[in-house]
Amino acid sequence: MKKILQELKKKIVEELQLEEVNPDELADDTSLFDGGLGLVSVDLLALVVLIDRDYGVEIFSRELGEKVFINLSTLAEYIEKNRKKDEDQ
Repeated sequence: MKKILQELKKKIVEELQLEEVNPDELADDTSLFDGGLGLVSVDLLALVVLIDRDYGVEIFSRELGEKVFINLSTLAEYIEKNRKKDEDQ
């Protein structure tokens, strides 16, 4: 899961153009919203697309999103458990 976490940090910073954020300095338990990266709903939509595009993993409901988008670790864990086998590297 460590590899996915490192990838995610870089991809999120790049995709969302978080220029003031250094992905190497983000803690694994950094919150995606309040008190953490401070993402908003538009960013959330971009993350859903990124995760589907890059990992083949869909987040298909609000209830699931509330469980997955807590912090970087919960997101990485969900991706690791649900990514398509042919996507593994």
